[in-house]
Amino acid sequence: MSQLTFSEAEYNIKKRKTRREKFLERMEGLIPWEKLEQQLAKKYSRGKTGRKPYPLNVMLRVHVMQLLYNLSDPAMEDALYEIESMRRFAGLRLSDNLPDETTILNFRHFLESHKFGQRLFDTIQEHLASHGLRLQEGSIIDASIISAPTSTKNKEGKRDPEMHQTKKGNEWHFGMKMHIGVDESLGLIHSISTTAANEHDIVHADKLLHGKEKRVWGDAGYVGIDKRDENKDRDVDWFIAMRPGKRAVLAKSSEIEQGEKAKASVRAKVEHAFSVIKQRFGYSKVRYRGLAKNTDRLYLLAGFTNLLRAEKYLPA
Repeated sequence: MSQLTFSEAEYNIKKRKTRREKFLERMEGLIPWEKLEQQLAKKYSRGKTGRKPYPLNVMLRVHVMQLLYNLSDPAMEDALYEIESMRRFAGLRLSDNLPDETTILNFRHFLESHKFGQRLFDTIQEHLASHGLRLQEGSIIDASIISAPTSTKNKEGKRDPEMHQTKKGNEWHFGMKMHIGVDESLGLIHSISTTAANEHDIVHADKLLHGKEKRVWGDAGYVGIDKRDENKDRDVDWFIAMRPGKRAVLAKSSEIEQGEKAKASVRAKVEHAFSVIKQRFGYSKVRYRGLAKNTDRLYLLAGFTNLLRAEKYLPA
């Protein structure tokens, strides 16, 4: 066994755990590593030429940390050199040959090229279902804008053609939309769709329903959803919020107003999911050009969000 470095020795005698350490310990216990690695193992390159590839479990853990902390490829490389808790999470030591930014980039491209984001999300869903966390009889649907850079200082001299601007309230936003379907009981994300920001929420609502719902909840952006051709044959109860203008004239003590408050309390669960992705994981602004790469990343972030929300139901 190799000798401890000074940084490792000092780390072992420090007096308290940082928030990063505690969070990484939580994710260590929550993520079904073996199941995720099984999905990737058959495609993971082990070529006979060139440098020997890093072990799959190491690169997967590095990629997970990159997503959890919204780090660029160079920033992830720097973090592995600077932060002992992140090296330990990845199973690396400072004396090892640490992955550089190109290696980290190549692994991300490997996942994107095979569209592993959705497959890993589905694997996490199956893992949760094996612990009894299955889809219930109702879904909450909603969409949230994720901003994109408006700069044209790039090779093409243009903004991302797959992103568009839209007006929300009195403000203009440029970027994409993440549409999600969430279970009404547990608040777990079960469906994802992405579009440019100017796409109306209601157009993609049918992609967010798993087909076994008896109830569907949505905000005022989904008014009229039951009349659309793709939803006419659905045998569900629609609980769609009243438009703000109509609700403003209601008496606060009226039964209709109380019903609107009850709807809002159920819909709050979908806001919790967006909060984790955009605030905790820092993905309130896209990191890549185009919808495909960002969608692949969002699937994994949704999976991690579900693990955190289901933590209290999972065995220790």
